Amino acid sequence: MSGKKSIRATMVDVARASGHSVSTVDRVLNGRSNVRAETAIQIRDAAEALGYRAAGVLRERVRTLTPRLTLGHLLLQPDQAFYRDLATELVTATQDRTDMRGHAVVEYLRSQSPDAVAEHLRDLGRRVDALAIVAADHPVVREAIAEVAGRGVPVFTLMSDVDAPARVGHVGLDNRRVGRTAAWFLTRLAHRPGPLAAFIGTHRFQCQELCEMSFRAYVREHAGEFELLETRVTLESADHAEEAMRDLLARHDDLAGFYVGGGGIEGCLRALDGIDPAHQPLGVAHDLTAVTRQALLRGPLCAVLSHPMAAMCAELVGQMRAELAEPAAGLRQVLLPFVITVPENA
Repeated sequence: MSGKKSIRATMVDVARASGHSVSTVDRVLNGRSNVRAETAIQIRDAAEALGYRAAGVLRERVRTLTPRLTLGHLLLQPDQAFYRDLATELVTATQDRTDMRGHAVVEYLRSQSPDAVAEHLRDLGRRVDALAIVAADHPVVREAIAEVAGRGVPVFTLMSDVDAPARVGHVGLDNRRVGRTAAWFLTRLAHRPGPLAAFIGTHRFQCQELCEMSFRAYVREHAGEFELLETRVTLESADHAEEAMRDLLARHDDLAGFYVGGGGIEGCLRALDGIDPAHQPLGVAHDLTAVTRQALLRGPLCAVLSHPMAAMCAELVGQMRAELAEPAAGLRQVLLPFVITVPENA
C-alpha cells in the first residue's frame, strides 16, 4: 500500500461538476426547499460519477422529486404486428425516463369511424396527463382533440398528423421523401416499364396521402414510361387489400410494380402467392415485420421503408415529458429519418 489516503469528493466538488451552487446541492441533499427535478437529477448524476458518499441520499431525493405521470397512447389495430411492437416500445421508452415515474397506458382503436375515435380519445384523455394518437384527420377528431386539450391535457399526433390547432406536437417521418423513395426503387428496379399501383389505407391519413402524392409526383417527373393507375384504398384491412390486388392483376396482367403506403400488405402478398416470381410485380411496403422481411427475402418486395421505432418512441415520450414540464410556445414537431431495408440487409 502507498500509505496515501483516498481523496473523498466533497459537496463543493459535486456543485462544480453539476454546474450548480453549493447551496443548491445542500438544499437537494437536505430537502430544505423546492428544487426542480431536472436540477436534482444533474446533481445526483454528478455525485454518482464522483463517488460522493451521500449519493444514495441524493438518489432518494430525486425519486421523491420526480413526478408520477401517466402517458396515454391511442393506436390502431392490435392484430397488426407493427402496432403491438409499437406498444412495447412506448412502454419501454416511458419506463426508461429518469426524470419521471412514468406509466404508459396503450389502447387500440377497434373502429376507425370518426365518432368512435373521438369518443375513445375523450375517454382516454380523462385518464392521462398527456396523450398521443395515431388517427385519421377528420373534423370530429379535431373537435375531440380541442376538447381534451382544453382540459389541460396536451395532445400529440404520432406518425400521421391531424390538422388540429389544439395539438401541441407531432412525431413522424418526412412522408414526402418516403413516397418519392418508394417510386425511385420501383422505377429503377422493375423488370420492365408498365403500370404502377399505389395502395393506401384511407385518404384521411395525412401521412399516407402525402406518401401517395409524392410517389405519383416522382413517377410523373422522372419515369414517364410507367403508367400510374388509380390508387386503391384498403381501409387498413388485409382482406380488402387482397381483393383489390386480385382485381388489379385481373385487369393488368402486365403490372410492373406496387407500393403499399398503408395497412394491408399481408393481403397484397396473399394475392401474389403462387404467381411465377418472374412474372410478379415488384413491390415496396412500409415497416419491417416478420411478413415484410420474408417478402424481401423471397420476393416480391425490393425495399421496406420503416419508422425507426425505438428512436421514434423515445422522442415522443421525451417531447411529452418536456411539454408537461414547460409548455412550448409553438408546435413540437420532430421528423425522423426513415430506415431502408433491402434483401441484402433484411
